[in-house]
Amino acid sequence: MKFNIWVQKNQNRMTAAIAILIVVSFAAKFLNIPMVETPAMIIASIVGAIPVFLHAWTALMNKVISIELLVSIAVIGAFVIGEYEESAVVTFLFLFGSYLEQRTLQKTRSSVKNLTKMAPTTAEVVDEAGNISTVDVDDVDEGDHVIVKPGGQIPVDGKIIEGKGYMNEASITGESTPVEKTVGDKVFAGSLTDNGTITVETTSVGEDTTFGKIIELVEEAQDSASPAARFIDKFATYYTPAVLVIGILVWIFTQDFPLAITVLVLGCPGALVIGAPVSNVAGIGNGAKNGILMKGGNVVNTFSKVDTLVLDKTGTLTTGQMSVSELTHFGNEKESDMALLSAVEGTSDHPLGRAIVKHIDSENVKATTDLPELDTVKGQGLQSTDGNILVGNERLMKANNVVISEDARKAIDARINQGDSIVLMAVNKELKIVVGVNDQLRSDAFEGLTALKKAGIKRVVMLTGDNKIAAQHVADRLPIDEVHAELLPEQKVDFVKKFTDEGHHVAFVGDGINDSPSLATADIGIGMGTGTDVAIETADVVLVKSSFDALAHSYVLAKKTVANTKENIIIAVGTVALLLIGLLVGVIHMASGMFVHEFSILVVILNAMRLLRIKSFKKAPKLDSNQVKVA
Repeated sequence: MKFNIWVQKNQNRMTAAIAILIVVSFAAKFLNIPMVETPAMIIASIVGAIPVFLHAWTALMNKVISIELLVSIAVIGAFVIGEYEESAVVTFLFLFGSYLEQRTLQKTRSSVKNLTKMAPTTAEVVDEAGNISTVDVDDVDEGDHVIVKPGGQIPVDGKIIEGKGYMNEASITGESTPVEKTVGDKVFAGSLTDNGTITVETTSVGEDTTFGKIIELVEEAQDSASPAARFIDKFATYYTPAVLVIGILVWIFTQDFPLAITVLVLGCPGALVIGAPVSNVAGIGNGAKNGILMKGGNVVNTFSKVDTLVLDKTGTLTTGQMSVSELTHFGNEKESDMALLSAVEGTSDHPLGRAIVKHIDSENVKATTDLPELDTVKGQGLQSTDGNILVGNERLMKANNVVISEDARKAIDARINQGDSIVLMAVNKELKIVVGVNDQLRSDAFEGLTALKKAGIKRVVMLTGDNKIAAQHVADRLPIDEVHAELLPEQKVDFVKKFTDEGHHVAFVGDGINDSPSLATADIGIGMGTGTDVAIETADVVLVKSSFDALAHSYVLAKKTVANTKENIIIAVGTVALLLIGLLVGVIHMASGMFVHEFSILVVILNAMRLLRIKSFKKAPKLDSNQVKVA
């Protein structure tokens, strides 16, 4: 056991030693020093055979006939017939191929290593008396207050309760541009404070933070196999014994032992076995580096086939940074009604609610503290348990028989015609407030959707719970083919099911919270948002950067990763076929064949590494501010 461990730790040194011995042997041959030439090759063969034999034996103990077994038999055969040069070169090339594979996988996994190195280890906790103590990050509990000074690293997920500053969230979003954060804003472990001192109330620590989940997800994704990789693994299980049988049959019918050994060497499917995994890891590694988390090879494969893209509106096509365009009040108690509305909306995390609270605060109206218990009505809004207070959309009002006066109707229609989302408040069945809230279109939405269509998306569909006019107002400025508005969450799911039943491969893009049923139902669920818990857990692809640039990049990357895997399979199979043909016509021998074989491994590795260099998609022309899509 200790010897096995020693060999594993020193395998690269042994490979280097074999190379030196081979060079010494060839030099001795050139200088006509047979006393050095042959012993050097014998020693090189023995040193090279040790790690190969050990791998083969370990595999046999696990009832697996591995590639190493083929090489082991080939090396023994060459050694027996006195072809020491062949056996030495074969083992060196095989071990050197393993070294290249190891180095490449390490490089493609560098994104995870860099993330892990960036993980904070300590935190400065402030107690109730104001004393600051430095503790291990694992000892920080939810609710603890952590102080972060300029240039410091935020050690926990949490909410700023004091101070403000610019945060570098590149480790979370992949975007290095600092983001201004102030009291009430969320911050994430692994982010850096460019300036300003902040105090953070802890919500998550360690593996439970967004940063910790990202590391875990990328590690799991890179270790998971694509359908192509699983097929190749299964293929190799049967292929290796088949080559052994062929080698034995060649020896039986030709009595040519060197030829049989050569068949075993050239039949090793090394490039085939490594081709798919290295493409998978390189593609997922590229995504992780750019703030894109694709949960495994199966997700990459499915994503590459998507032809129908379904999107939510608020927070997905739009920024989710809502602002109140107009607030109209009916009655005589405007300030108290606004205070009540602020209190009700203050209980919700919905972007509309946050915008309303912010607007009322700017009017120097404080939210009322006397608030009854509230219930959520799915797809409609909030209401008090006694039904006297209603805050939500027009469906909620109609369901509770609230009369909408002519003046209120005009106010509602005026805001709808401007593309606003509407929030209504009624007290004791009487409509008190009409609020119009608007959202900004994401600046990269047109470019991103255009690039996605150019890359292979056939149909773009928007599903939203917002009103039809507001939805069409957004769709008219984007390359969107279908719009379905005023939908409940379950109705969105029905549309996703309908598209999949029609034979389409569907990807749903949402904010990962109220759209989680649709994310789970679609062939591929894509969560746009800064790593919310639901997005990370539900979505197959998480766009931590929350941009259409990232969405387009992820789709292009998935397609190129699958194409790259297929290229590697063709290279591997083609190489084996050419080697066997060359063997039959007598132009390929063991050493030259093994060289070509190992060179093919290097080729598929280098081909996969091209995925690491994919920067972004080719951006489409920007939409002119006055240009709209013809419906």
